[in-house]
Amino acid sequence: MRAAFHLDADPSLSRSTVDRREQLRVDPEHVKTLWPDAQVVLVDPHGRTPVERGDDGTLTLAFAPTTGVGDAIPDGAVLLGEEDGTAYWAVRVPDPAEAESNDAGSGFMTAEQWERAGGGPDHDNWTDLRSSGADLDARSAGLMTTAVALLNWHDRSRFCARDGSPMDAIKSGWAQLCRAEGHEEYPRTDPSMICLVHDGAEGDHARVLLARQPIWPRGRYSVLAGFVEAGESLEACVARECAEEVGVDVHTISYLGSQPWPFPRSLMIGFTAVADPEQAIKLQEGEIEGARWITRAELRAALEAGEWSHRDGAVRGSRGVGGTAFEAGSGRELILPGGVSIARAMLEAWAAAG
Repeated sequence: MRAAFHLDADPSLSRSTVDRREQLRVDPEHVKTLWPDAQVVLVDPHGRTPVERGDDGTLTLAFAPTTGVGDAIPDGAVLLGEEDGTAYWAVRVPDPAEAESNDAGSGFMTAEQWERAGGGPDHDNWTDLRSSGADLDARSAGLMTTAVALLNWHDRSRFCARDGSPMDAIKSGWAQLCRAEGHEEYPRTDPSMICLVHDGAEGDHARVLLARQPIWPRGRYSVLAGFVEAGESLEACVARECAEEVGVDVHTISYLGSQPWPFPRSLMIGFTAVADPEQAIKLQEGEIEGARWITRAELRAALEAGEWSHRDGAVRGSRGVGGTAFEAGSGRELILPGGVSIARAMLEAWAAAG
């Protein structure tokens, strides 16, 4: 029995090229000197940003120059990092369709600032991580994932968890300071395990266990996942979630890799484990609608056929780039996660390992 395999490449949202430059965050005077020549990632309330598509289908963030955002670093801006002498920031901006109704007291850029930065209702080349994260180049993927994660944290952490007093952003957006007591808080990350359960066999007839949630489109399946509970190790979470969701006992638990998942603040920690396909499946009521073992050959065929796309609720060709769109579930008994998810990377690696 061969239980081990490895991811063939970094998951889509784990790719990054920019130096986060942690030491700069505590030097506000030096940070000010980086602003005039910096590039800015604009993120609207839905987590979307403007992009440009190259001839090869790869997406690149369409950065805004700081001249269009403001002479000084605006409130709410977060420093993402630096590469080749260029600093990158992110700011929250209004929905392009609602920019005209924005005002200076909303916490977003003003409509005037927005227009100077190249935005406005006609700026329609916007996308989000779920839809297009797999199509972004490595620099863009790292910048946008960090931007969405940090801005989500600030949106949801405006008040102190200890006494309810307002919080002010410090350290270039990487911490918050309580006005009442002066203690600091840092971005929250919720760990979640995601596990590919297989039978440990080799060849085309080896099997992997997939499951589906009731809210998913018909035919869509993925690997098992669940949040780590307080006081629980990652391995214990894998064993517990597999038992709770589908009633199977797993062993030979091995780490595969991880991926940030800022929806709003998760970290997906990937594992593989082995289980007995002959053990009866017991579905967790309200959480899992169906589960099934499929062979490696069947998985390869499903991977080749396409994936579920968040972009428009369609099934698309491999990794969603230039593929043909089909009606969700039409003629398909097995639709797999999109290329933006670590689940897709795990399934592709296991399919290629036998």
